[in-house]
Amino acid sequence: MANLEKIDPIGERKCVRVVIETPRGASAKFKYDPEIKACVLSKELVAGLTFPFDFGFVPSTLAPDGDPIDALVIHDTPTYPGIVVDCQLIGVLEIDQKQDGETVRNDRLIFVPVDSHRQDELNDARELPARLREEIECFFRSTAELQKKKIEVLGWRGPRDGAKTLERAMKALKKAG
Repeated sequence: MANLEKIDPIGERKCVRVVIETPRGASAKFKYDPEIKACVLSKELVAGLTFPFDFGFVPSTLAPDGDPIDALVIHDTPTYPGIVVDCQLIGVLEIDQKQDGETVRNDRLIFVPVDSHRQDELNDARELPARLREEIECFFRSTAELQKKKIEVLGWRGPRDGAKTLERAMKALKKAG
């Protein structure tokens, strides 16, 4: 298997490739380990808590937290760890994460699959129902607490801001060389 962190983030169809680490409905978080080229168990979630949508990363990026930039893929069907999904970027959930007295930016890019039939009219993360946005924020707060982290949601932004965040993460990886 190829190193999924190193594949080209922009697909042939001019979309963004997202590597799924944790599928929708999972009660454990998985994380891609480039050393062994497989997804490994990262942590179990508290009883009753599951991932609301597929979660993973955009390859060939570097976020301020030192990992590839996080991605949440909104669609109705769970996939599997290690699957690469061609996606349309619809926005970003901007987040500050605090741990051990240090604050780090840890944004989540928001996507829909290019070939989605149910989400094909969703073009901006701010168009998600307010209740769903609140639930997603609550989910990320809850999972952060499991690791003794606190997050502050700075806000939901649209695809233009999401593209700027993605571009910064791609440049950061090139600069880190």
